[in-house]
Amino acid sequence: MLSDREIEASAKPQNIVKIGAKLGLGEEVLDTFGKLKAKIEPRLGSAPSANLILVTATNPTPYGEGKTTVTVGLSDGLARIGKRVCAALREPSLGPVFGIKGGATGGGYSQVTPSEDINLHFNGDFHAITSANNLIAAMLDNHIHHGNALNIDPARVVFKRCMDMNDRSLREIEIGLEKSNKFTRKDGFVITAASEIMAILCLATDLKNLKERVENIVVAYDKEGDLVRAKSLNCADAVCVLLKEAIKPNLVQTLEGTPVLIHGGPFANIAHGCNSVIATKTALNLADYVVTEAGFGAELGAQKFLDIKCRTAGLAPKCVVLVSTIRSLKYNGGCDKDGISQPNLDALKLGGENLKAHIENLKNFNQNVIVALNKF
Repeated sequence: MLSDREIEASAKPQNIVKIGAKLGLGEEVLDTFGKLKAKIEPRLGSAPSANLILVTATNPTPYGEGKTTVTVGLSDGLARIGKRVCAALREPSLGPVFGIKGGATGGGYSQVTPSEDINLHFNGDFHAITSANNLIAAMLDNHIHHGNALNIDPARVVFKRCMDMNDRSLREIEIGLEKSNKFTRKDGFVITAASEIMAILCLATDLKNLKERVENIVVAYDKEGDLVRAKSLNCADAVCVLLKEAIKPNLVQTLEGTPVLIHGGPFANIAHGCNSVIATKTALNLADYVVTEAGFGAELGAQKFLDIKCRTAGLAPKCVVLVSTIRSLKYNGGCDKDGISQPNLDALKLGGENLKAHIENLKNFNQNVIVALNKF
């Protein structure tokens, strides 16, 4: 078996203009980034006959269950039998990429390409989100420094800075140490995928809606204990200017030339863990079958997908693919890492109970559930 890199290197990706044509997009509506990437204008009116398929998984393990791999493979399979299909995925964060968790483009022969570009800077969305988030933080501290007309309590500032990197030393910091400053306070950084800007960008439907969501962010409390929102800082217009390109979905392809929209990447443990509403709705407007995924396990990512994203956007999956592996079932059945590669029927049986619980959870949402055991 070749490595993922060797498999991708041996593939011959199509020009992104050809990929756009598969979705009925002419070259004139593609903002291309070289030959293999493009941004497209959002299209929010989904086709009535479009089928949304959600891919989720059993409880996460250190090995990964293969949600993205199955998402890509299922998309390629549908395309192979003649269906008009588009996958919709999240963008990877540099933190997990360099934290050795790996990228977010699948594996084996079920990959999205160009993986190196996607896993690193891609088309600049994460950088724009980082800048937009930190603009709010800077304007907030600047307001306090220059008179504090909003009577903000520096000890009750709740909006944190962010950067797209694992840097534990910045989680808790003290700012305002320069001599000219009038105050110091404790602050900290979150990773960009955990920022509120990331979460609301992926729930927004257009720039106007995004501006409303930005204005509504709670940034601090005043000295009377009342909420202070970003609207009071008059920063929303500037924030949206920084995000005017980042709000557009990114078009790439699988190794077999199936169109993929990759856009947004909120973490599932602190936000909704799905790609953007804009990308999903755009895909539903352009294709008959849209395969998407939700982060973490079904009891977290899929639940948030159904309770938050679907309710916000008026979406409804036609079915849910629940991914697991024999290795995952054994791990969730109590098998430790050292023995995970050995046969263990008792652990496998207990892991089956975990799988059953996920199926029941999804059926409580009235979902059609298909279990996919990912075989290596």
